[in-house]
Amino acid sequence: MPEPTRIKDIPESELTPEQAKVFNDLVAGRGRLLTPYKIWIHSPRLAAALETIGTFLNKKGSLSEREVELLICTIANHWKGEYVWTVHVRTAVKLGMPQGVFDAIRAGQDPTLDSERERTVYDLARAAMQPGAGPDETFARAERVLGRNGIAEVLALLGYYSSVAMAVKLHRVPVPA
Repeated sequence: MPEPTRIKDIPESELTPEQAKVFNDLVAGRGRLLTPYKIWIHSPRLAAALETIGTFLNKKGSLSEREVELLICTIANHWKGEYVWTVHVRTAVKLGMPQGVFDAIRAGQDPTLDSERERTVYDLARAAMQPGAGPDETFARAERVLGRNGIAEVLALLGYYSSVAMAVKLHRVPVPA
């Protein structure tokens, strides 16, 4: 039997005025209250700030959809965030990334990535998740391929999705079937 979720839903009638505004903004923008926001709505200013960051990183930044999904899966695997891993591997495969990429990541192996940008974001993410500053050649390639703007976005995305992966893992959100 799975362990019960730790998410504490707040009935709409019990939301504070600040929570209600953020709730309504989130639902208006996304059509529903996404799972991480059920956690973050308890701190409404945080939920609003994270929505701004998340929307930028997912929809308005310089990274492609495939690059974003590859990064999300990489950090979800790092945190063993099964909910985030499952949802975003599905999305990445629908975007044309081979399942073998994610099989390799899951097995702790270096995936085959034919796109120079995808290889670069993956290598930068791996370097960022390790102790120390990482290899100079990885950073130099990231600067050449992604620019400083892209490096900043990769790092912010890793931080944002670390928060997502840890939040849903800690709150025992069940993995979708």
